[in-house]
This record gives sequence, C-alpha cells and structure tokens, in this order.
Amino acid sequence: MVAERVQGLALAGLDKLPPQFIRPLNERPENSKALTGLHVPTVSFSPDCKQAAKGSEEWGIFQLTDHGISPELFRRLKEAGEGFFSLPQEYKEQYANDFAGGVFEGYGTKLAKNPDQKLEWIDYFFHFMWPTSRVNYDKWPKSPLNYREVTEEYGEEMKRVAEGVLEALSVGLGLEAGALKEALGGEEMSLEMKINLYPPCPQPELALGVEAHTDMSALTILLPNQVPGLQVIKDGSWVSVDYVPDALVVHVGDQIEVLSNGRYKSVLHRSLVSKDETRMSWAVFFVPPPDKIIGPLPHLLNETNPPLFSTKTFKDFQHRKINKLSQ
Repeated sequence: MVAERVQGLALAGLDKLPPQFIRPLNERPENSKALTGLHVPTVSFSPDCKQAAKGSEEWGIFQLTDHGISPELFRRLKEAGEGFFSLPQEYKEQYANDFAGGVFEGYGTKLAKNPDQKLEWIDYFFHFMWPTSRVNYDKWPKSPLNYREVTEEYGEEMKRVAEGVLEALSVGLGLEAGALKEALGGEEMSLEMKINLYPPCPQPELALGVEAHTDMSALTILLPNQVPGLQVIKDGSWVSVDYVPDALVVHVGDQIEVLSNGRYKSVLHRSLVSKDETRMSWAVFFVPPPDKIIGPLPHLLNETNPPLFSTKTFKDFQHRKINKLSQ
C-alpha cells in the first residue's frame, strides 16, 4: 500500500491539519520557547579555522562561507531536486522505498512506528552518494535528465569540503589534521544524500517538518533553499537559523561528539514548516563504515577527562538509537 504523500495533502488545499500531524502540546512551535537576537556563527572555510572548532563546541553547528562551491552548481542541484518533486505522482512512486521492509533508499514519507506517534510534514528522497561500491544508480531518479551528473559533481565537492572541516575540527582538538577522518574510516566513509520537501502546511503552528533530534552521522552538510525553518537548541531554547545565500549549514553529528568526548556537541535540531511556501533542503550525511569502532579518542582522555561515552561499532550505535536503547 502506497503511503499518503504530504505533498499530495498540500496540493489538495486543506484548511485544517489532519490530526495525525498535530504535535503534542509541548512540541508545537506555538508553545515552544524561542530566543531572538542570537545567530548561528558564520565561518569562512579553512582547514585550520579556529572558528569552526569554536562553533562546534559552543553550538554544534555553523554556517560555512567561502567554501569554493559555485552558485551555479547550487542552482543546478536545486533545480534537479525541485524537478523530481514536480513530476507526476505515478512517476515518483516508481522510486518509492519500503521503510518497513528495511529498504531506505528512494522516495518516501516519514511514517510513525506505532499508532500513538505523530507524523512529520515531510516527503523526501534518500540515496547513497559514495563510495561507488554502495551506490545503486537504479535508485537515483532518471528524470530530470541531469540528476546524476549534477549530484555526482556535488558529491565530489562535498568530499572536499568535509575533509577540510574534519581537519579544522581535528586541529581544534590539538590533534593531527587527519585524526578525525582516520577515526571515522578514512576513504571508507559513506556519503548519503537526503532531499527534504516540506510543502505548505495549513496550520504550521501545530506541526513539525522534522521533530527534534540529533544526527547519527559524523557530519551533516545542509544546503537549504530560501525558506527558513531550521531551528537549533541553544541554552535550552530554540534559535532559528538565518538564511545566508550560498552558505552551507554544517551540523556536528553523534559520532564526532563521541570521538571528541563531548567537546564538540551533536546539535539538537528540528524543522518548522510554512503556511504559504515550500521549504526544501539537501542534506549530505558523512557516516563511518558499519563495522567501524567509534569511541572517545585516547589522546583526549586523562584522569581529569575520563571517557563520557562507551565504545561500539557504528552499526551497533545505529541499532541502539533507532530502537531507543541505552547507549
């Protein structure tokens, strides 16, 4: 049975939000404490940049500028993603994933795991980008025609930028520049692409595009469109992330928090939705190989800084987090 797509609900012109999307009172944007006047730090790209480390310590997130990716590539990437979601529904359903059956790649809508959970106002497309041994191009959209070309080009740029960010964060910990990359599996790290579509919502004050969470990845590099919606926790309150044209939003994920023994923070974040506009984002996740053992780096530990996290494989970490087991 095909899931009911959020985009289809939005196009139906609903006046009220269906009850399965109405968040509990404490999660609703209208009831959430929000801070104004604070801004996620903006960092100019450099492999030895101290501001990247500072932003990762104090916020777990920063906006990256001067990264060397052309606005033209951003434009082509966005056009390809927007083009897919504008195609006829029957075409998109050819790429439908089977989340319940363990097939995560493809076109999907976030489903609740049980009847008591509320749904998120989002459709998405997810697939592997790198290494080529994990890429199944049959899972990539054949239309728009330039989807593969532009996505592969963007993936190469993402590898370059991520390596520079990991170098900056390694140096910020007092380690060799390649320390974090090596600890995460080096060239065996995977890149995963998730295109998020948040259509207009009839009652955005009651809904969430994505509920509050941290990313299981090491790093997440996000390219948003111009519609705001990303929020992060700072000092116990939600702070909205400004839209900075052509900037990349870099999230610290769970694996770097573990490796740094908590010095870098895996940022708690969520996505709001708009009443009148479609929000989209292109997220690239950098993840270790499944059997890579991740734990606090020994060079960071001593009698006054004991390990705060247990050591386990990334596969075990995923299983425990997905099933809400203790870490």
